[in-house]
Amino acid sequence: MSQLDANVYYVPHSSRWPIIAVVGMFLFMTGAAIWLNGYDGPGQIVLTIGALTIIGMMFGWFSNVIRESMKGIFNGQVDTSFRMGMMWFIVSEVFFFAAFFGGLFYIRTFVVPWLGGAGDKGIITNGFIWQGFSAAWPTNGPDSVGGSFIATSPWGIPLINTLLLLSSSITVTIAHHALRAGNRKRLIGFLGLTILLGATFLGLQAHEYWESYVHLNMTLHTGIYGATFYILTGFHGLHVTLGTIMLIVMWLRCVRGHFTPQHHFAFEAVSWYWHFVDVIWLCLFLFVYIL
Repeated sequence: MSQLDANVYYVPHSSRWPIIAVVGMFLFMTGAAIWLNGYDGPGQIVLTIGALTIIGMMFGWFSNVIRESMKGIFNGQVDTSFRMGMMWFIVSEVFFFAAFFGGLFYIRTFVVPWLGGAGDKGIITNGFIWQGFSAAWPTNGPDSVGGSFIATSPWGIPLINTLLLLSSSITVTIAHHALRAGNRKRLIGFLGLTILLGATFLGLQAHEYWESYVHLNMTLHTGIYGATFYILTGFHGLHVTLGTIMLIVMWLRCVRGHFTPQHHFAFEAVSWYWHFVDVIWLCLFLFVYIL
């Protein structure tokens, strides 16, 4: 893997990609702010330019890292840094989702019962502000914000998607074992199957969203349940999308003969991320759809 002394830390050469990343993120957030403040045309243009800049930066920067890795520039210390970086990235993602799950827990455990009259706060809230509110979940809040709705059944598409993601964890693990065994045909086949399962999950989730919006009247504006439902499942869907893209990149690299049984951390990092996404979905299925 390395042509360098293991005791000498690799210092990357100067690069234009960090400054391009900053410019892209600045344009993206500026465009989003302009758009949200009612200037649709200019905001959309600036946001699009920013998004394209970020995509181009990621493609160029990761291409450089891949070329450096294939040339054997990185030593063992760099490999350790990559592993620590990915580990802390996943830890940050855990806290990201923990914040939203915490919000959901607080709403269901405290806010809704208070609105229904439970506890000292509930006496005031229900008695003087929201008389007659029933503390039931799912709820669209006092005054039926957004109108009546029907919650998505967990035993349809959500259950199918759960089985798809659980299966994808198995297939990516099989692919990993195939890589370590040097069986590239098996590796490519099972990694491709993992990508197919992830793409199918996204297609079914899009269909579920369409059904909920059109036929069940469950939207982002349908009170607290609609808001928490789409925030949690939407962010998870974004992570599945990113994970699927990373799996596609890994598949293309495997087809081109990259990685060896001894050195393949990029593949390991993506598999870690994919397992993390699967665990988050199990929590979503339990706490959002079933309970």
